[in-house]
Amino acid sequence: MTDTAAPAAARTAVVAAALDLFAAQGFEATSVEQIAQAAGVSRSTFFRQFGGKDDVVFADHELLLERLREFLAREHADPWQAVCDASILAYRHFSADPDLARRRYAVVREVPALRDREIVTGFRYERLFDDYLRGALPGLDPIDAVGFAALATAVHNHVLRQLLRGTKRVPVSVLRAALDDVRERFGVAESSPPAQDDVVVAVFPKRMPAAEVARRVHAALDS
Repeated sequence: MTDTAAPAAARTAVVAAALDLFAAQGFEATSVEQIAQAAGVSRSTFFRQFGGKDDVVFADHELLLERLREFLAREHADPWQAVCDASILAYRHFSADPDLARRRYAVVREVPALRDREIVTGFRYERLFDDYLRGALPGLDPIDAVGFAALATAVHNHVLRQLLRGTKRVPVSVLRAALDDVRERFGVAESSPPAQDDVVVAVFPKRMPAAEVARRVHAALDS
């Protein structure tokens, strides 16, 4: 086991133990001491890994947000697709262990404070995508950035809920197809590069953001 895998495995063990206790005796009735004992760690170790009981439930989101932030910081030829790819990365994480994801979802549904935090956490993904698009596409209308970010996040959450509320796996292809439709509806679907080098004749959907039109023209001229 690698140095990075060991802490991750330990955190997963604590999360799994906590979710078992939450399901058996309720979130409010479960203490940090009980979670630590069930996971086989000390109370101090628990607090080094998590700030509190609610942080156990949302631990994956904190790690994912940082991972997606690093992913989006790389160079991407197509910023719109980069947002879709980031959404798929997040979905792959939860779909890799649907049983754990469903147990977490069941706990969140039962606790109003956790439901409220889930809403805020969802907005953090949307804000991450929004900020990325504005930085990657200078001149992009903020309405286009927030609109695409919100729609991509909503589609992701819809497909994820299908997984969480059901008993079968929902393949990533379902989300990918839905995000392709988002791009099509938003007017930023991938198009074939122009065949001519000297003259570029381009036709774009009227709804396509001006910044995306400019990006594609520049890309065609530079190719």
